[in-house]
Amino acid sequence: MSTGAVRLYLASTSPARLATLRAVGIEPVALPPGVDEDAAVAAAGPLAVPEMVMLLARLKAEAVASAHPDLDGLVLGGDSAFELDGVVYGKPHLPEVARERWHAQRGRFGMLHSGHWLIDTRTGRAVGSPAVARVEFATDISDAEIDAYIATGEPLEVAGAFTIDARGAAFIERIEGDPHAVVGLSIPLLRTMVRSLEIEWTDLWT
Repeated sequence: MSTGAVRLYLASTSPARLATLRAVGIEPVALPPGVDEDAAVAAAGPLAVPEMVMLLARLKAEAVASAHPDLDGLVLGGDSAFELDGVVYGKPHLPEVARERWHAQRGRFGMLHSGHWLIDTRTGRAVGSPAVARVEFATDISDAEIDAYIATGEPLEVAGAFTIDARGAAFIERIEGDPHAVVGLSIPLLRTMVRSLEIEWTDLWT
């Protein structure tokens, strides 16, 4: 078994991504990327959802790598967005916005897109890939349940205003595709990306 021969730096402040990595045996160093996401998307012009999450994932990884030139290992950037009826939804931030979204998605399904970008700071090599999962919500979610969920604050800072690894899990009936993509980090995909950089996945274990 490896003992963390290669350090992973997470260009994200997402508790879900951090918990997901820890659950699979990796203790990353989390570094905030400080990317103005709205400005970056506006500057890029019209983008399909997979292109948008990939752009932001890359910018986050590059921002951390640039801000910390002494890093020795892999820098991982990630971004997620939820698509419903062709409309893209990021983090709602405000309770009233989250409530409106839940009334719209109750009993329906949407696509959760996650972008991944990985930089090897030792070689300068980089690789990126998107992941997607189809998320179906329960039809019998009551208004009271929606209000109670929003009152916890949990859905305010996550793409699509829902989680599958906390309270929101009770309101999701079915997921098709990689369930890890819904928390913003596909572990099987990350392993493939790591190996494409000629690094063993187990070298990230700590």
